[in-house]
Amino acid sequence: MNSRDEYLVALRPEIPGARIDENMSDEERFQNMTLRPIAKLQNDLLIAVFRNYIKKHKNVFCGLTANKRIDYIENAVNRDQKFRSSLKGILMGLFTIVEFEHYISNSSALNKRMMNLVRERLISNIQLFEKPAIEL
Repeated sequence: MNSRDEYLVALRPEIPGARIDENMSDEERFQNMTLRPIAKLQNDLLIAVFRNYIKKHKNVFCGLTANKRIDYIENAVNRDQKFRSSLKGILMGLFTIVEFEHYISNSSALNKRMMNLVRERLISNIQLFEKPAIEL
């Protein structure tokens, strides 16, 4: 039977544009081999979590201009520590043991990379946050 780590790696989508070579830093390699595929896999969940964040903050986001919406996303991801911790957990929960051990050895730099990826994903999907999600 396969281990948890093998299942996790098998779940991850391929990202053809994520290059990996011997000249890149450990952090960049980790970003391209681990963080990008996990962020892509978790994209729908990240969107749902941000929709919930908007709703919990009284839909202020919906009344903002396009530039202010980008600022709102950046502030939420970078400054709201509870939200930031949730986002990290969404990604870290899909780390293998070896990846987690690598992460803890350089968590500060990798946290920045993780939050940059999440912020980019949310901004690239900003049109999905135009109106509050219909509650079912």
